[in-house]
Amino acid sequence: MKDQLARFPRLGIAHLPTPLEPMKRLTAHLAPDGNGPRLWVKREDCTGVGLGGNKLRKLDYVLSEAVASGADTLVSGGVVQSNSQRQVAAAAARLGFHCHLAVYHGRLAPPAPDYERTGNALLNRLFGATLHDVPWNGDRNGAIRDLAEQLQAQGRKPYLVPYGVSSPLGAVAYASTVVEIAAQAEALGFTPHAIVHCSGSGATQAGLVVGARACLPTTRVVGIDIDAEPERVRADVLRFAEGAADLLGEPFFPEGVEVVAGLAGPAYGVPHAATVEAIRLGAALEALVLDPVYSGKGLAGLIALIRTGRWTAGQDIVFIHTGGAPALFAYRHLFD
Repeated sequence: MKDQLARFPRLGIAHLPTPLEPMKRLTAHLAPDGNGPRLWVKREDCTGVGLGGNKLRKLDYVLSEAVASGADTLVSGGVVQSNSQRQVAAAAARLGFHCHLAVYHGRLAPPAPDYERTGNALLNRLFGATLHDVPWNGDRNGAIRDLAEQLQAQGRKPYLVPYGVSSPLGAVAYASTVVEIAAQAEALGFTPHAIVHCSGSGATQAGLVVGARACLPTTRVVGIDIDAEPERVRADVLRFAEGAADLLGEPFFPEGVEVVAGLAGPAYGVPHAATVEAIRLGAALEALVLDPVYSGKGLAGLIALIRTGRWTAGQDIVFIHTGGAPALFAYRHLFD
């Protein structure tokens, strides 16, 4: 897999490899009798630029196309507190691109009065992005395409970054995460039984699935659906994984795609009690800062699966911390 990935240029804006660390206190808390799995965390929140996150790893590869094409403007989109938008805006600032973002309104009700002024929304403005308010209609990339066309008509040279940086190339980029995990785990003396993460726009899980097939064939990739749309999420994972496997020249096996439903609250962006508990536990026991939309829901799903006995003593589980800390401040009322 390392040789296949070497065919794809990257810009070097992400700080890689990210650390793989034990979560000893959370492990002991969830299984004080010692009969639970050993927990590890892959720190994708430590990718650096603009407070980091999993999307920056994708952008490190994807934006090499933007540079090669002679683009002068990055165009992307997401909800007000989108982690992906913030990382696109940060990458644009670092690389010298103009940045225009389609900001979707209506996908979720603002959870607090300052939702649109704090967290990622504040950082987008600081990074110099131009924000365009658009209504949410369920089409993740429609308004982004429309915005790119408008900018092109104005004489710009836009490069479209899809919602969530989710594309076959984004999935190729994320396969590199498993290359790192495989090497780090070997050095630490274990083979992961499973890799668990939050799954939404699809390319993160797609990359993990393709990478695991090549580098960790006995490791199960478990996506926690955070959109309350498991069928849509799985369909997107399958589509991006197939595209990534084709780009890498690897076989694709759809039976390796698992999206777990019902563990991450009632809807996208709506945290439930288990999400709040997971965020509190991650902070108090491991000094991890998780967000209520993605990484907090992912950890809540992992905790729920452990409590139902899915994994046992002697098994090692890697949790992907996808980042998202700035969004936590838009939900601070949950922790008063």
